[in-house]
Amino acid sequence: MVRKKSAGKSAKGIRENLPDEKKTVRQQSSSSMVAGKVQQNIEKILQMEKEAEGGRSPVEHLADRITFFAGSTPFIVIHIIWFGVWILINGKVIPGIMPFDKFPFSFLTLVVSLEAIFLTLLVLMSQNRMTKEADKRAHIDLQVNMLDEQETTIILRTVQKIATHLGIEKELDESIQELCEETDVDKVAKTLDEQSRG
Repeated sequence: MVRKKSAGKSAKGIRENLPDEKKTVRQQSSSSMVAGKVQQNIEKILQMEKEAEGGRSPVEHLADRITFFAGSTPFIVIHIIWFGVWILINGKVIPGIMPFDKFPFSFLTLVVSLEAIFLTLLVLMSQNRMTKEADKRAHIDLQVNMLDEQETTIILRTVQKIATHLGIEKELDESIQELCEETDVDKVAKTLDEQSRG
């Protein structure tokens, strides 16, 4: 009797644990599916980045590298040392070295002005390229959002039909009725323009 009771208890315990194990397996499979989707999205984003980088010209690559270096700490340190040595040499502070650019350092001003002009042009090139890429991503986001809105509208219409079929359409909120209608993107854009001007 004792053995049967203990065997019955152990079998009952196994049965009680089975649903938990099934839940755990389901959770693991769903989390692995989510992780798989995330990995796919990451790979797509990286592929888009590679395609964008591969489409750049050699001049654009050079402009990006120079712009990146111009915004770094070593660039500032180099300029501090350069200006300091230039001023010390031409200010007759270091003995034995003849000054080649006397105060107010006209040649240094010319060099720095030319450097500033070229750096500005390179930064503008990089910004134009980045703006094009940002516009492309914004268009993709807009397209995805419009598709998402259309899909949501179809889902809401389906839910509304099911509610009508079951006879519970009165319980639906009035806002759902409005959401079931397709959003006119042109109308929304015009309204935004009018309100932003006003």
